Amino acid sequence: MVLLSRIYTKTGDKGTTSLGDGRRAAKDHPRIEAIGAVDELNAAVGLAAAAGLDAAGAELLRRIQNDLFDVGADLCVPATRGRGGKRARPPLRITQAHVLPLEAAIDRLNVSLEPLRSFVLPGGTPAAAWLHLARTECRRAERRVVALGRKETVNPQVIIYLNRLSDLLFVMARHANGGGRGDILWVPGGGLTTKS
Repeated sequence: MVLLSRIYTKTGDKGTTSLGDGRRAAKDHPRIEAIGAVDELNAAVGLAAAAGLDAAGAELLRRIQNDLFDVGADLCVPATRGRGGKRARPPLRITQAHVLPLEAAIDRLNVSLEPLRSFVLPGGTPAAAWLHLARTECRRAERRVVALGRKETVNPQVIIYLNRLSDLLFVMARHANGGGRGDILWVPGGGLTTKS
């Protein structure tokens, strides 16, 4: 259980923040950038959940929001511990058990979608537009975690989770556009005007 009795602590006033293992990191450190991108994604998922989805879709997004806090918890405790010694309990890590429900939801929703004949522009219904925004935020979070992984050890399941989540958000956006019937399709060169 988490108990937050004070909202401001002043410990970050000099541009650092505390990691889950007690070490401090600069607020622009790649690990903090990755955690921040996941936090931004979570906010976008919350907007999508509030945008008029059916009850099942909104509930799925609420579960994903909880998972995204798990992703943040995983990222905030580096794989190599500092001087802290043994921990009272092992850190929370993303596992395949987090990923499998995403794959099941993709499979379930994809069955009823219109076949894709072009790339889909982000838009359509308000819910679909928010889901597309969340998808792009998810891709950014994934890029930040991959960048962190080039410098430090990262749980590979975090990258798998974010990759699968972006696929699910795409499928959910198409579902929110009437099963793909309301998708706005890319027309190559379609934005050009011709003069006669």
